[in-house]
Amino acid sequence: MPTTLTPHEARRRIEAGALLVDIRDPDEYARVHIPCARNVPLARLGRIEDAPEVIFHCRSGMRTTASAQALAACTDAPVYLMEGGLDAWRRAGLDCRVDRGQPLEIMRQVQIGAGTLALLGVLLGLTVSPAGFGLSAFVGAGLLVAGLTGWCGMARLLALMPWNRRGLSG
Repeated sequence: MPTTLTPHEARRRIEAGALLVDIRDPDEYARVHIPCARNVPLARLGRIEDAPEVIFHCRSGMRTTASAQALAACTDAPVYLMEGGLDAWRRAGLDCRVDRGQPLEIMRQVQIGAGTLALLGVLLGLTVSPAGFGLSAFVGAGLLVAGLTGWCGMARLLALMPWNRRGLSG
């Protein structure tokens, strides 16, 4: 099991030559990232040969912790996980690149969209017609399918929106 490092310990190792790998998706990385981090999404992570040490991080530390064995297996170098991820790095006051011009992460857009539609369905059901509750049921069913299968129709649709295509290409 890889050892965890505080953000300050991670920064010291990076300054000494360790490779920092951000395993978040490209849309997350585009919005905010640590300047020296290499973005290699977890789903596309392959063999890492070019580093004396490798430090992995995500947003909160949950993805790296859940994937610790797979991350350790992708290199022969010593592997570390940054405790608390990017959130802890930012709380520690360490340097980040933030581009507020980039769209919100797709999953945050899904959460906002699904929450809005579910609330709208309830409000319509209470004030206009009981059929409005059907919208909330539809959204709930979509979230259930996404959770069970890993496929989210709303995320697919949102990824096609012009503001998201601009964010990933620019």
